[in-house]
Amino acid sequence: MLIREATADDWPHIWPFWHRIVAAGETYAWDPATTEDEARALWMSPAKRVYVVQDDTAAVVASAYVTPNYGGPAARIANAGFMVDPDQAGRGIGRALGEHLLAAAKADGYRGMVFNAVVETNPAVKLWTSLGFTILGTVPDAFEHPRHGLVGLHIMYRAL
Repeated sequence: MLIREATADDWPHIWPFWHRIVAAGETYAWDPATTEDEARALWMSPAKRVYVVQDDTAAVVASAYVTPNYGGPAARIANAGFMVDPDQAGRGIGRALGEHLLAAAKADGYRGMVFNAVVETNPAVKLWTSLGFTILGTVPDAFEHPRHGLVGLHIMYRAL
């Protein structure tokens, strides 16, 4: 697999799995009805450093971004978003992308990374904790999960 910085030409390959994941309403606190133009503005913002993962056939199978979570004197704490095509789950793509992004964020001068709203039922919680993230706290009943009802949102952090 190849992990590289995304270009504008990658968006048409990211959008199908981005839409599928967000429309499912299970792991992201974005509106499931987000349009493609709104999604592109959210994910591909010039303020974000965006990456893609290509498999052995050169198909884009995952994407992630890193951006400052705060501004000013706190701008060296990163935030990130990750999406792996659900059809590619279980292949180690999320772990490889997570490790890559943590290294890239550190190289870019970030001192830590925070996730502001990780749905507590998201299987990625196990991945993030295995990569050294800790749960700082949980906002109870903050997320309306389509199958589990009200669930919490974790705030997770890792020093770089």
